[in-house]
Amino acid sequence: MQPALAVRSPGRSHSEINRCEYLTCNYRYIYIRLMTTISWILLTYKVPAEPARGRVGVWRKIKAMGAVYLQNGVCLLPRTDDHLRRLKMLEHEIASLEGESVLLETMGLDTAQEEKVIARFRADRDEEYREFLGKCADFEAEIAKETADEHFTYAELEENDEDLKKLRSWIAKITKLDFYGGHLKDEAARRLAQCEVLLDTYARQVFEAQDENR
Repeated sequence: MQPALAVRSPGRSHSEINRCEYLTCNYRYIYIRLMTTISWILLTYKVPAEPARGRVGVWRKIKAMGAVYLQNGVCLLPRTDDHLRRLKMLEHEIASLEGESVLLETMGLDTAQEEKVIARFRADRDEEYREFLGKCADFEAEIAKETADEHFTYAELEENDEDLKKLRSWIAKITKLDFYGGHLKDEAARRLAQCEVLLDTYARQVFEAQDENR
């Protein structure tokens, strides 16, 4: 993606005053665009196929930062100091693998192009939110099964508590990389809250059952 904010040619004007007014308007437009446009860091890289471990390691680190791939070896991240620092470190790693890389700062040609890029980021996060929601459904089904079977033991409670901790950790990782607010973000948060309520209810039932058995 090439950053492009070129001033279009004003053509022939009837007077020098009109040309100046035209250029002034264009420069004002450019200034506004520069102040409001979202910028990204674009990384292009090529890593030797062997050893595969090195290539996979680079890919994992890039995905762990929440980058989107525009195509093989070309990816984007929001322009932040942290991302720039981590990508410069990755640039050094790629060089150590005898690979090549280039870092550029870029922006969309217009708001429509910006929205296309943002949509890619949101789509990646929504895919992760869907997987998370599936695990929430599994958690809810497990609690429902234990409740229906009246299986109220501390061992089951501890196991379910560990599962809930994993869900909390998982959604925290997703939301940290959700730079532009995925469409399923709120639903994922609600489902986690529901899981917490279910576990609290199950815990009370376990405590009551254990008290009765004393």
